[in-house]
Amino acid sequence: MDRKNKQIKGFLSFPHHILDTKKAIKDCALSIYIHNSMKMNLTYAYIFLVIAIIFELISTSTLKDTLGFTKLYPSLIVVIALCICLYLISHSMQFIPVGIVYASWAAGGIVGITIIAALKYNQIPNIPTIIGLSLIVIGVIIVHLMNDIDVK
Repeated sequence: MDRKNKQIKGFLSFPHHILDTKKAIKDCALSIYIHNSMKMNLTYAYIFLVIAIIFELISTSTLKDTLGFTKLYPSLIVVIALCICLYLISHSMQFIPVGIVYASWAAGGIVGITIIAALKYNQIPNIPTIIGLSLIVIGVIIVHLMNDIDVK
């Protein structure tokens, strides 16, 4: 029998290892362990939130380059990055209260886009703007530290 026929026969043949009970139980336990270890938790929720802020910064920093959504590639970057951002935020909200997710996302976006605008467009913030941004960051820190909301 040539190699090709052996591969087809092996592919179509009954998997006899399924009849081995110990192996089946071990395989089942391994798949349950892998599934449970991949479940979303608070750590992943915060990681997703940080990544969402990064995608929001990509989207917002590219928005000016779309020229009112008349340029294709910058427009695609904006839309795709924002969709990814919202997808990640929706998963973060499973473990972090909605208000805290939104406050963190907005504050991270405001501070991040201010820094990007200073570097990319030479839009240097003045002292009152820096004080206001600092108050936003302090507010988000206070909201995080004083949070006792149970997510359901």
